[in-house]
Amino acid sequence: MTPQATARATRSKWTDKAVYAAGAVVWRLVDDKLHILLIHRTKYRDVTLPKGKVDPGEMLAETAVREVHEETGIRVSLGVPVGVSRYHLPSAKQKVVHYWAAEATPDAIRESTFVPNREIAAIEWVPLKKARSRLSYPVDLEILDFFAKLVDDGVLRTFPVIALRHAKALPRSEWDGADAARPLTARGRRQADSIVGPLRAFGVRRIVTSDAVRCVRTVKPLAQSLGRKAVKTDKISQDAWEDGTDDLRSVIGRRVRSGKPSVICSHGPVLPGILSEIALATGTIQGSYVSSAADLDTGAFSVVHLSSSNPGSGIIAIETHSPKV
Repeated sequence: MTPQATARATRSKWTDKAVYAAGAVVWRLVDDKLHILLIHRTKYRDVTLPKGKVDPGEMLAETAVREVHEETGIRVSLGVPVGVSRYHLPSAKQKVVHYWAAEATPDAIRESTFVPNREIAAIEWVPLKKARSRLSYPVDLEILDFFAKLVDDGVLRTFPVIALRHAKALPRSEWDGADAARPLTARGRRQADSIVGPLRAFGVRRIVTSDAVRCVRTVKPLAQSLGRKAVKTDKISQDAWEDGTDDLRSVIGRRVRSGKPSVICSHGPVLPGILSEIALATGTIQGSYVSSAADLDTGAFSVVHLSSSNPGSGIIAIETHSPKV
């Protein structure tokens, strides 16, 4: 499998003419055999994948994790995106549903709080092939087909390295102190709060940030939510990048080698270098999707999915998310 064939760049796009939802293809291994989680809905008497509509203020990844938990009682972290289904509702509005792969760990399954209810009559683990005959809708089969391709290619289990641009900061023209000391604006503080849920949806456990105040403040709510300290470094700061003393390679190399979900918070001018280093560290042939993933608004982030078993096999997928504040 070549990087060109596996790397994909997706961006969340919004329009008032559509209803947005998110969900997941939840999977587990049973005696080394892959099983998929299906839900049996009470009202519609159908079998489908767990999903639900976006709540006000939510980002798509956050919705997917919440809906999986609400419908199945299982808490998951998101893996690779596996497609978007589109269909029309009776109201004539288009419904757009974003899906991710999501592994259900043994602990998460044991801790499941599911009981049959007015919305979900039952949940069922079935082998991948059997899932095709059980699902009620063609749009679900299309999602399952993409998921099956990841299984066939051996890249289903992944971990994310997330490149995050700091939230909105006070402009240089309005700040008399050192550039690295510029604070976040009120909007920037709202952005920092709003991205906690979406970043946690991808299972982030490690936080690395530029030592600039605007970056440190951006990841502070996430660090507090996780009960972890952010690692501050000048190696990915804008000051170091401008004077040529940055060391992106060592920071990125360590994150890739760790194989653990992480977020790296830095600056607009530095992000292209960070994405380029991820591509180099994974043997990925760089293309326009890498440049696109680095072109982030304040508070936005790109999730780079890498193979857990072989991070050097190339980028599996890239997706970009922007805060709605």
